[in-house]
Amino acid sequence: KVMWTVLVTILGYASSLPVGDDSLCTAEELAKYRIIFTGKWSQTAFPKQYPLYRPPAQWSSLLGVTHSSDYSMWKKNEYASNGVRDFAEKGEAWALMKEIEEAGEKIQSVHGIFSAPAISSGTGQTSTELEAHPRHPLVSFVVRIVPSPDWFVGIDSLNLCDGDHWMDEVSVDLFPYDAGTDSGFTFSSPNFATIPQDTVTEITCSSPSHPANSFYYPKLKILPPIAQVTMVKLKKSQPGLSAPFINLPAKSNEVIDPVS
Repeated sequence: KVMWTVLVTILGYASSLPVGDDSLCTAEELAKYRIIFTGKWSQTAFPKQYPLYRPPAQWSSLLGVTHSSDYSMWKKNEYASNGVRDFAEKGEAWALMKEIEEAGEKIQSVHGIFSAPAISSGTGQTSTELEAHPRHPLVSFVVRIVPSPDWFVGIDSLNLCDGDHWMDEVSVDLFPYDAGTDSGFTFSSPNFATIPQDTVTEITCSSPSHPANSFYYPKLKILPPIAQVTMVKLKKSQPGLSAPFINLPAKSNEVIDPVS
């Protein structure tokens, strides 16, 4: 038991997100959460090629799922599914929803699907509710960066269960990912399919290492979070609560002499 606990701890620190292992969840009841997505994509934080029109910087709707470790919506360094490709490139959710439903029917790895409205600007909030189950305590979701070739933010298999109880609140900073299906470098790049398809990779201030890349900031050590997600456990006596507004302080990350 001690060795297993140590192993899980090591694996947890090896990733930026909590361990996606639902086998340790011994909570007895369902848990409901309010999930709040906050866009932080501002011209101050990301001045290079910031989309001001046709279309301006914005976020697609959020599409997520609560599931067991038998299901994976997307994973870093693995190939995106056709559904994730369609969502990341065009914001079309039908194929991804079909994949989720099929996984739920075949191996009962999915407990529920949830979605939240789009955000019409780079900064702002959207929210919805989700339900987690002891056998399905993991949360995954995607939100498309608009405009972009195939870029998105999201979470892969975040575990809301901590042993015998549900976590009261979880907040995670989000950074951009490339779905590996389109080879565009800039927010407004024309469609240019990646053949053969590449794996999902995190976009950083130095990768892809190309001056044309919209997120290329060689004078920064790391990119600032482009978004944040917060999940707050709802009390049983307070179902259907209105979405709380998380008042997050603005952080300036203005780049001196940015690459034009």
